[in-house]
Order: sequence, then C-alpha cells, then structure tokens
Amino acid sequence: MQSILIVEDDIYISDMVASRLQREGFHVLKAFSGTEALLVLASQQPDLILLDLMLPGLSGEEVLPKIQQTPVIIMSAKAEVNAKVQLLLNGAADYVTKPFHLEELVARITVQLRKAQQTEQQQLLTYSDITMDTISHVVTVHEQPIKLTRTEYALLKCLLQHPKQVVTKSQILHVISSDTPDCTESTLKVHISNIRIKLREATGKDYIQAIWGIGFKFELD
Repeated sequence: MQSILIVEDDIYISDMVASRLQREGFHVLKAFSGTEALLVLASQQPDLILLDLMLPGLSGEEVLPKIQQTPVIIMSAKAEVNAKVQLLLNGAADYVTKPFHLEELVARITVQLRKAQQTEQQQLLTYSDITMDTISHVVTVHEQPIKLTRTEYALLKCLLQHPKQVVTKSQILHVISSDTPDCTESTLKVHISNIRIKLREATGKDYIQAIWGIGFKFELD
C-alpha cells in the first residue's frame, strides 16, 4: 500500500483529502505543521507528500528544500504564476491551487507516483541477484554489498544495461571511455576477472562469461 503524507493545518481540508485518499486505497499520514512534518519524515518514508504553504512553525517554503527523493505536490491558495514557478524550480513536483477538485488532486497524485516508479526502475539495474543503484552507486549481490573500483563499476554497469546480449570489447570501451579513460583493451580482461572474483566471493556463482574474441555476457540465469 502506497503512503501519502498530508501536511495541512486546516483540519477540515486534511480530513477531506485523507478520506478520499483512503477510499482510493492509500495509507495516509498527517502533519499539521512544518515542524511536525519533519518529525514524521525522520521516521517514515511516504511515497508522496501533499504540502500546504501557510503552516504554523516552519512554512511550506522552508520545509520543501528539506525533503529529498520524495515527490511533493504543493496545495496552496497562492495563485500567482511567479510563486508557482519558484516552487517548481525549488523542487516541487506539482502545484494545486486551492480550492481544488478532489478528482483533479487524485489524478495529479497518480501521475507523480507513476513517474516516481518509472524513475526508480531506471535507477536500479538488476541481473539475477545482482543489483546496482545508479544513484547511490551501491552494488549488492544476494543483498551483500560489494566494493568495486571506478573502472569495475563502469564495466559492470555496461553489462547490466545489456543483460541478455553479448557486449563486444569495442562497445564496452566506447561506453565507459568518458568515465574510465585508463581502461584499454589490454587491461579489460583483468578488470572483468576482478569483477568475476568479487561476485563469486559473495555467492560462489560465476555470472560473467567470456565470448572468445568477441566480448562478454552474463551467464544464463
């Protein structure tokens, strides 16, 4: 169940929105001030935040920059174009002007959650039990983190982006050239061997197969 945090000091609006979202199948969290919102976020990670601007304590404008990696839809009576533009530039995903129709709000929430899901899928590269987070640069094998050099990371990323095909040596060198210009065809085999060893140490399995004279590919899962 996806969760939504409503940050709104007007109890009537908060309850009205919460009731509709619950009927739509969402888990709802509430905060009635900017400070309370940050306390909630310190212990929970909602999938989306509905943020009012005129809040007691910290205002919505002050809370917005403190929110990371969670889509925020502003709910405010401020209708000035410049105010909307500034908030969008400062990290808001969308802006709804009060008063609003609940149907429109639900539609905007659905769109933002869909975008967030697509972004998350693009962020994570996987093959078998190997997972690479391209934002944090964390690589795990069977949920165990492994340490890779910059070159090894770039090579593994290239293979994960083409998990079902043979990637030629020239393709690999072209893709990683901007990140690791020190990697050459003569050293490529050594780097791949080091990756295979680190992956094997985590699970005892071989993941990467050398295709003689052509390149490399993942073993069949």
